[in-house]
Amino acid sequence: MKFISKEMNLKGKTILLRADLDSNYVNKKIISGGRIKQAAETIKFLKKKGARVVVIAHQGRPNRGNCTSFKSHAKFLSKYTKVKFVNDLFGKKVEKAIKNLKNGKVILLENVRKYKEEYKLGKNKFVENLSNWCNIYVNDAFSNSHRKHTSMVSFAKVMPNYSGPLLEKEIASLKRIHLKKTLFILGGAKPKDNLKLLSKGKILACGLFGQMCLITKGKNLGAQDKYLKKLVKDFNHVVKKIKPRLKNVITPLDFGVKIHGKRKDLNLSEFPSKYEIFDIGPKTRKLFIKEIKKAKSIYMKGPVGDFSSKGFEKGTFEILKAIAKNKGFSLIGGGHLSDAIEKSGVNKKKFSHVSLSGGALLNYIAGEKLPGIEVLR
Repeated sequence: MKFISKEMNLKGKTILLRADLDSNYVNKKIISGGRIKQAAETIKFLKKKGARVVVIAHQGRPNRGNCTSFKSHAKFLSKYTKVKFVNDLFGKKVEKAIKNLKNGKVILLENVRKYKEEYKLGKNKFVENLSNWCNIYVNDAFSNSHRKHTSMVSFAKVMPNYSGPLLEKEIASLKRIHLKKTLFILGGAKPKDNLKLLSKGKILACGLFGQMCLITKGKNLGAQDKYLKKLVKDFNHVVKKIKPRLKNVITPLDFGVKIHGKRKDLNLSEFPSKYEIFDIGPKTRKLFIKEIKKAKSIYMKGPVGDFSSKGFEKGTFEILKAIAKNKGFSLIGGGHLSDAIEKSGVNKKKFSHVSLSGGALLNYIAGEKLPGIEVLR
Protein backbone atom coordinates (compact mmCIF):
# COMPACT_ATOMS: atom_id res chain seq x y z
CA MET A 1 0.00 0.00 0.00
CA LYS A 2 1.33 3.43 -0.95
CA PHE A 3 0.96 6.40 1.38
CA ILE A 4 0.92 10.10 0.52
CA SER A 5 4.21 11.40 1.95
CA LYS A 6 5.65 14.82 2.74
CA GLU A 7 8.39 14.21 0.18
CA MET A 8 6.02 13.73 -2.78
CA ASN A 9 5.81 16.48 -5.37
CA LEU A 10 2.08 17.18 -5.73
CA LYS A 11 2.31 20.70 -7.11
CA GLY A 12 -0.19 21.13 -9.93
CA LYS A 13 -1.56 17.59 -9.49
CA THR A 14 -5.34 17.22 -9.30
CA ILE A 15 -6.11 15.01 -6.30
CA LEU A 16 -9.44 13.20 -6.02
CA LEU A 17 -9.72 12.90 -2.23
CA ARG A 18 -12.24 10.46 -0.77
CA ALA A 19 -12.76 11.96 2.69
CA ASP A 20 -15.17 11.18 5.52
CA LEU A 21 -17.50 14.08 6.34
CA ASP A 22 -20.44 12.04 7.65
CA SER A 23 -21.86 14.08 10.53
CA ASN A 24 -24.67 14.02 13.07
CA TYR A 25 -27.98 15.24 11.68
CA VAL A 26 -30.28 16.77 14.31
CA ASN A 27 -33.55 18.65 13.68
CA LYS A 28 -32.81 18.66 9.94
CA LYS A 29 -29.45 20.35 10.51
CA ILE A 30 -25.86 19.11 10.22
CA ILE A 31 -23.87 19.25 13.45
CA SER A 32 -20.17 19.78 12.79
CA GLY A 33 -18.05 17.10 14.44
CA GLY A 34 -14.64 15.45 14.59
CA ARG A 35 -14.76 13.99 11.10
CA ILE A 36 -15.02 17.38 9.41
CA LYS A 37 -12.18 18.70 11.57
CA GLN A 38 -9.96 15.72 10.76
CA ALA A 39 -10.70 15.90 7.03
CA ALA A 40 -9.70 19.58 7.11
CA GLU A 41 -6.23 18.60 8.32
CA THR A 42 -5.67 16.37 5.28
CA ILE A 43 -7.03 19.05 2.95
CA LYS A 44 -4.67 21.65 4.46
CA PHE A 45 -1.75 19.25 3.98
CA LEU A 46 -2.57 18.79 0.28
CA LYS A 47 -3.09 22.53 -0.21
CA LYS A 48 0.36 23.27 1.23
CA LYS A 49 1.80 20.78 -1.27
CA GLY A 50 0.34 22.89 -4.08
CA ALA A 51 -2.19 20.26 -5.14
CA ARG A 52 -5.53 21.04 -6.74
CA VAL A 53 -7.98 19.16 -4.50
CA VAL A 54 -11.35 17.67 -5.43
CA VAL A 55 -13.13 16.27 -2.37
CA ILE A 56 -15.83 13.58 -2.49
CA ALA A 57 -17.60 12.11 0.54
CA HIS A 58 -20.95 10.86 1.82
CA GLN A 59 -23.60 11.97 4.31
CA GLY A 60 -26.27 9.68 5.76
CA ARG A 61 -28.34 7.16 3.84
CA PRO A 62 -31.01 7.81 1.19
CA ASN A 63 -33.71 5.89 3.06
CA ARG A 64 -33.18 7.62 6.43
CA GLY A 65 -33.85 11.25 5.60
CA ASN A 66 -30.31 12.36 6.50
CA CYS A 67 -28.81 12.13 3.00
CA THR A 68 -28.46 15.90 2.72
CA SER A 69 -26.60 18.30 0.45
CA PHE A 70 -23.01 19.25 1.29
CA LYS A 71 -23.70 22.99 1.36
CA SER A 72 -23.51 23.02 5.17
CA HIS A 73 -20.46 20.75 5.21
CA ALA A 74 -18.62 23.23 2.98
CA LYS A 75 -19.36 26.04 5.45
CA PHE A 76 -18.08 23.98 8.39
CA LEU A 77 -14.96 22.91 6.48
CA SER A 78 -14.27 26.51 5.53
CA LYS A 79 -13.95 27.40 9.21
CA TYR A 80 -10.73 25.35 9.17
CA THR A 81 -9.63 25.70 5.54
CA LYS A 82 -11.40 27.43 2.67
CA VAL A 83 -13.28 25.19 0.22
CA LYS A 84 -15.73 25.94 -2.57
CA PHE A 85 -18.92 23.87 -2.86
CA VAL A 86 -20.06 22.60 -6.26
CA ASN A 87 -23.60 21.19 -6.16
CA ASP A 88 -22.97 18.38 -8.64
CA LEU A 89 -20.84 15.23 -8.75
CA PHE A 90 -19.68 14.53 -12.30
CA GLY A 91 -21.45 16.85 -14.76
CA LYS A 92 -20.32 19.83 -16.85
CA LYS A 93 -20.47 22.13 -13.82
CA VAL A 94 -17.89 19.91 -12.10
CA GLU A 95 -15.69 19.66 -15.21
CA LYS A 96 -15.55 23.45 -15.47
CA ALA A 97 -14.80 23.84 -11.74
CA ILE A 98 -11.91 21.34 -11.92
CA LYS A 99 -10.41 22.90 -15.05
CA ASN A 100 -10.49 26.31 -13.35
CA LEU A 101 -8.92 25.05 -10.11
CA LYS A 102 -5.64 26.73 -9.20
CA ASN A 103 -2.81 25.19 -7.22
CA GLY A 104 -3.58 25.03 -3.51
CA LYS A 105 -7.33 25.45 -4.03
CA VAL A 106 -10.15 23.04 -3.11
CA ILE A 107 -13.65 22.19 -4.27
CA LEU A 108 -16.13 19.95 -2.44
CA LEU A 109 -18.51 18.02 -4.69
CA GLU A 110 -22.05 16.95 -3.83
CA ASN A 111 -22.90 14.06 -1.50
CA VAL A 112 -22.07 10.82 -3.38
CA ARG A 113 -25.03 9.02 -1.82
CA LYS A 114 -27.47 11.27 -3.64
CA TYR A 115 -26.46 9.51 -6.89
CA LYS A 116 -27.29 5.95 -7.99
CA GLU A 117 -23.82 5.63 -9.54
CA GLU A 118 -22.32 5.35 -6.04
CA TYR A 119 -23.99 1.95 -5.68
CA LYS A 120 -23.28 0.65 -9.21
CA LEU A 121 -19.72 -0.65 -9.39
CA GLY A 122 -17.69 -0.64 -12.58
CA LYS A 123 -17.47 1.99 -15.28
CA ASN A 124 -20.11 4.70 -15.09
CA LYS A 125 -20.14 8.46 -15.66
CA PHE A 126 -19.05 9.07 -12.07
CA VAL A 127 -15.85 7.05 -12.57
CA GLU A 128 -15.20 7.90 -16.22
CA ASN A 129 -15.53 11.65 -15.78
CA LEU A 130 -13.64 12.19 -12.53
CA SER A 131 -10.84 9.76 -13.44
CA ASN A 132 -10.31 11.79 -16.63
CA TRP A 133 -10.34 15.14 -14.85
CA CYS A 134 -8.15 14.12 -11.88
CA ASN A 135 -4.60 12.67 -11.71
CA ILE A 136 -4.45 10.78 -8.40
CA TYR A 137 -7.01 9.06 -6.17
CA VAL A 138 -6.48 9.24 -2.39
CA ASN A 139 -8.55 7.23 0.10
CA ASP A 140 -8.55 8.94 3.47
CA ALA A 141 -11.88 7.49 4.64
CA PHE A 142 -10.94 4.41 6.67
CA SER A 143 -14.36 4.54 8.35
CA ASN A 144 -16.11 3.79 5.06
CA SER A 145 -13.58 1.32 3.66
CA HIS A 146 -15.77 -1.66 4.55
CA ARG A 147 -18.32 -0.45 1.99
CA LYS A 148 -18.06 -1.84 -1.54
CA HIS A 149 -19.20 1.42 -3.12
CA THR A 150 -17.97 3.22 -6.24
CA SER A 151 -16.17 6.03 -4.41
CA MET A 152 -14.32 3.47 -2.28
CA VAL A 153 -13.20 0.85 -4.81
CA SER A 154 -13.75 1.84 -8.45
CA PHE A 155 -11.40 4.83 -8.79
CA ALA A 156 -8.41 2.95 -7.34
CA LYS A 157 -8.75 0.41 -10.15
CA VAL A 158 -8.35 2.98 -12.93
CA MET A 159 -6.14 5.68 -11.36
CA PRO A 160 -2.78 5.95 -9.57
CA ASN A 161 -3.83 5.58 -5.93
CA TYR A 162 -2.59 6.25 -2.41
CA SER A 163 -3.90 6.08 1.13
CA GLY A 164 -4.21 9.37 2.99
CA PRO A 165 -2.64 10.37 6.33
CA LEU A 166 -5.74 9.59 8.42
CA LEU A 167 -6.07 6.11 6.93
CA GLU A 168 -2.35 5.51 7.43
CA LYS A 169 -2.63 6.50 11.09
CA GLU A 170 -5.60 4.16 11.65
CA ILE A 171 -3.83 1.13 10.19
CA ALA A 172 -0.64 1.83 12.14
CA SER A 173 -2.64 1.96 15.40
CA LEU A 174 -4.61 -1.19 14.64
CA LYS A 175 -1.44 -3.20 14.15
CA ARG A 176 -0.79 -2.74 17.87
CA ILE A 177 -3.90 -4.55 19.07
CA HIS A 178 -3.62 -8.25 20.00
CA LEU A 179 -6.99 -10.02 20.01
CA LYS A 180 -6.12 -12.75 22.51
CA LYS A 181 -5.03 -10.19 25.11
CA THR A 182 -7.85 -7.72 24.48
CA LEU A 183 -10.82 -6.89 26.68
CA PHE A 184 -13.75 -5.91 24.45
CA ILE A 185 -16.26 -3.38 25.77
CA LEU A 186 -19.12 -3.55 23.31
CA GLY A 187 -22.01 -1.11 23.44
CA GLY A 188 -23.65 1.32 21.07
CA ALA A 189 -26.92 1.13 19.17
CA LYS A 190 -26.01 -1.64 16.70
CA PRO A 191 -25.99 -5.00 18.55
CA LYS A 192 -25.76 -6.98 15.30
CA ASP A 193 -22.30 -5.57 14.53
CA ASN A 194 -20.92 -6.92 17.81
CA LEU A 195 -21.62 -10.53 16.79
CA LYS A 196 -18.37 -10.52 14.83
CA LEU A 197 -16.31 -10.24 18.02
CA LEU A 198 -18.10 -12.88 20.07
CA SER A 199 -15.69 -15.72 20.95
CA LYS A 200 -12.67 -13.45 20.29
CA GLY A 201 -12.01 -12.84 23.99
CA LYS A 202 -13.54 -11.52 27.22
CA ILE A 203 -16.43 -9.14 26.57
CA LEU A 204 -18.13 -6.54 28.74
CA ALA A 205 -21.59 -6.28 27.16
CA CYS A 206 -23.33 -2.94 27.53
CA GLY A 207 -25.61 -0.62 25.60
CA LEU A 208 -28.36 -2.37 23.62
CA PHE A 209 -26.01 -5.31 23.08
CA GLY A 210 -25.75 -5.97 26.81
CA GLN A 211 -29.52 -5.90 27.14
CA MET A 212 -29.91 -8.36 24.27
CA CYS A 213 -27.38 -10.70 25.88
CA LEU A 214 -29.53 -10.71 29.03
CA ILE A 215 -32.67 -11.41 27.02
CA THR A 216 -30.82 -14.28 25.35
CA LYS A 217 -30.09 -15.65 28.85
CA GLY A 218 -33.84 -15.66 29.48
CA LYS A 219 -34.20 -12.39 31.39
CA ASN A 220 -37.40 -10.40 30.88
CA LEU A 221 -36.64 -6.67 30.95
CA GLY A 222 -40.22 -5.57 30.42
CA ALA A 223 -40.72 -2.36 28.44
CA GLN A 224 -37.14 -2.51 27.18
CA ASP A 225 -37.85 -5.88 25.49
CA LYS A 226 -40.59 -4.29 23.38
CA TYR A 227 -38.38 -1.30 22.59
CA LEU A 228 -35.51 -3.53 21.42
CA LYS A 229 -37.75 -5.65 19.22
CA LYS A 230 -38.89 -2.51 17.41
CA LEU A 231 -35.45 -0.95 17.16
CA VAL A 232 -33.14 -3.87 16.35
CA LYS A 233 -33.39 -5.21 12.83
CA ASP A 234 -33.51 -9.05 12.70
CA PHE A 235 -33.98 -9.17 16.49
CA ASN A 236 -34.69 -12.92 16.65
CA HIS A 237 -31.76 -13.71 14.34
CA VAL A 238 -29.37 -11.70 16.54
CA VAL A 239 -30.62 -13.46 19.69
CA LYS A 240 -30.14 -16.83 17.99
CA LYS A 241 -26.55 -15.94 17.04
CA ILE A 242 -25.72 -14.69 20.54
CA LYS A 243 -27.09 -17.72 22.44
CA PRO A 244 -24.30 -20.29 21.89
CA ARG A 245 -21.50 -17.73 22.32
CA LEU A 246 -22.04 -16.24 25.78
CA LYS A 247 -19.23 -18.11 27.55
CA ASN A 248 -16.87 -15.13 27.89
CA VAL A 249 -19.54 -12.41 27.99
CA ILE A 250 -20.07 -10.43 31.22
CA THR A 251 -23.52 -8.84 31.36
CA PRO A 252 -24.92 -5.95 33.48
CA LEU A 253 -26.11 -6.40 37.07
CA ASP A 254 -28.27 -3.28 37.20
CA PHE A 255 -29.55 -0.41 35.06
CA GLY A 256 -30.46 3.26 35.24
CA VAL A 257 -34.05 3.87 34.10
CA LYS A 258 -35.92 7.12 33.55
CA ILE A 259 -38.95 7.82 35.75
CA HIS A 260 -40.72 11.15 35.18
CA GLY A 261 -37.54 12.55 33.64
CA LYS A 262 -35.27 11.51 36.51
CA ARG A 263 -32.81 8.63 36.97
CA LYS A 264 -33.48 5.65 39.19
CA ASP A 265 -31.17 2.63 39.45
CA LEU A 266 -32.81 -0.79 39.48
CA ASN A 267 -31.15 -4.15 40.24
CA LEU A 268 -31.62 -6.88 37.67
CA SER A 269 -33.92 -8.65 40.16
CA GLU A 270 -36.33 -5.68 39.92
CA PHE A 271 -37.02 -6.38 36.26
CA PRO A 272 -39.27 -6.70 34.29
CA SER A 273 -39.92 -2.97 34.56
CA LYS A 274 -42.33 -0.68 32.77
CA TYR A 275 -39.54 1.89 32.40
CA GLU A 276 -37.00 2.05 29.58
CA ILE A 277 -33.26 1.63 30.21
CA PHE A 278 -30.85 4.53 29.63
CA ASP A 279 -27.62 3.45 31.33
CA ILE A 280 -25.82 0.74 33.29
CA GLY A 281 -26.10 0.98 37.09
CA PRO A 282 -23.47 1.42 39.88
CA LYS A 283 -22.95 -2.32 40.48
CA THR A 284 -22.25 -2.86 36.78
CA ARG A 285 -19.86 0.09 36.69
CA LYS A 286 -17.93 -1.35 39.64
CA LEU A 287 -17.76 -4.81 38.02
CA PHE A 288 -16.66 -3.46 34.63
CA ILE A 289 -14.02 -1.13 36.12
CA LYS A 290 -12.54 -4.08 38.02
CA GLU A 291 -12.09 -5.93 34.71
CA ILE A 292 -10.65 -2.82 33.02
CA LYS A 293 -7.95 -2.48 35.70
CA LYS A 294 -6.72 -6.02 34.92
CA ALA A 295 -6.75 -5.68 31.13
CA LYS A 296 -3.54 -5.47 29.06
CA SER A 297 -5.32 -4.30 25.92
CA ILE A 298 -8.77 -2.69 25.57
CA TYR A 299 -11.11 -1.99 22.66
CA MET A 300 -14.26 0.00 23.42
CA LYS A 301 -16.95 0.29 20.78
CA GLY A 302 -19.95 2.51 21.40
CA PRO A 303 -21.30 4.19 24.56
CA VAL A 304 -22.59 2.06 27.44
CA GLY A 305 -25.74 4.18 27.72
CA ASP A 306 -27.43 7.36 26.54
CA PHE A 307 -24.74 9.80 27.70
CA SER A 308 -26.48 12.70 25.95
CA SER A 309 -29.40 12.49 28.42
CA LYS A 310 -28.81 14.39 31.67
CA GLY A 311 -28.21 12.01 34.56
CA PHE A 312 -27.39 9.04 32.33
CA GLU A 313 -23.81 9.91 31.39
CA LYS A 314 -22.31 8.21 34.47
CA GLY A 315 -21.81 4.79 32.90
CA THR A 316 -20.05 5.96 29.74
CA PHE A 317 -17.98 8.63 31.49
CA GLU A 318 -16.76 6.41 34.36
CA ILE A 319 -15.83 3.57 31.98
CA LEU A 320 -13.85 6.01 29.81
CA LYS A 321 -12.07 7.41 32.88
CA ALA A 322 -11.13 3.88 33.98
CA ILE A 323 -9.72 3.06 30.53
CA ALA A 324 -7.73 6.32 30.55
CA LYS A 325 -6.03 5.18 33.77
CA ASN A 326 -5.13 1.77 32.33
CA LYS A 327 -1.43 1.52 31.34
CA GLY A 328 -2.02 -0.96 28.49
CA PHE A 329 -3.04 -0.33 24.88
CA SER A 330 -6.45 1.32 24.53
CA LEU A 331 -8.46 1.77 21.34
CA ILE A 332 -11.68 3.80 21.39
CA GLY A 333 -13.91 3.48 18.32
CA GLY A 334 -16.85 5.40 16.88
CA GLY A 335 -17.90 9.03 16.49
CA HIS A 336 -20.29 8.93 19.45
CA LEU A 337 -17.51 7.86 21.83
CA SER A 338 -15.28 10.65 20.56
CA ASP A 339 -18.07 13.09 21.48
CA ALA A 340 -18.43 11.38 24.86
CA ILE A 341 -14.72 11.83 25.60
CA GLU A 342 -14.99 15.57 24.97
CA LYS A 343 -18.03 15.86 27.23
CA SER A 344 -16.44 13.74 29.97
CA GLY A 345 -13.41 16.01 30.25
CA VAL A 346 -10.96 13.11 29.82
CA ASN A 347 -7.83 14.03 27.86
CA LYS A 348 -7.84 12.14 24.54
CA LYS A 349 -4.08 11.70 24.86
CA LYS A 350 -4.75 9.29 27.74
CA PHE A 351 -5.93 6.74 25.15
CA SER A 352 -3.56 4.99 22.73
CA HIS A 353 -5.82 5.76 19.78
CA VAL A 354 -9.25 7.35 19.36
CA SER A 355 -10.89 6.42 16.07
CA LEU A 356 -13.96 8.03 14.52
CA SER A 357 -14.60 4.80 12.67
CA GLY A 358 -17.31 2.35 13.72
CA GLY A 359 -18.22 -0.52 11.39
CA ALA A 360 -14.96 -0.54 9.40
CA LEU A 361 -12.90 -0.59 12.58
CA LEU A 362 -14.87 -3.47 14.05
CA ASN A 363 -14.65 -5.46 10.81
CA TYR A 364 -10.89 -4.92 10.63
CA ILE A 365 -10.42 -6.07 14.23
CA ALA A 366 -12.60 -9.11 13.54
CA GLY A 367 -10.17 -10.11 10.79
CA GLU A 368 -12.29 -9.21 7.79
CA LYS A 369 -10.81 -7.69 4.63
CA LEU A 370 -12.01 -4.18 3.82
CA PRO A 371 -12.72 -3.63 0.09
CA GLY A 372 -11.55 0.00 0.22
CA ILE A 373 -8.21 -1.08 1.68
CA GLU A 374 -7.66 -4.20 -0.41
CA VAL A 375 -8.01 -2.29 -3.69
CA LEU A 376 -5.10 -0.03 -2.64
CA ARG A 377 -2.68 -2.93 -2.04
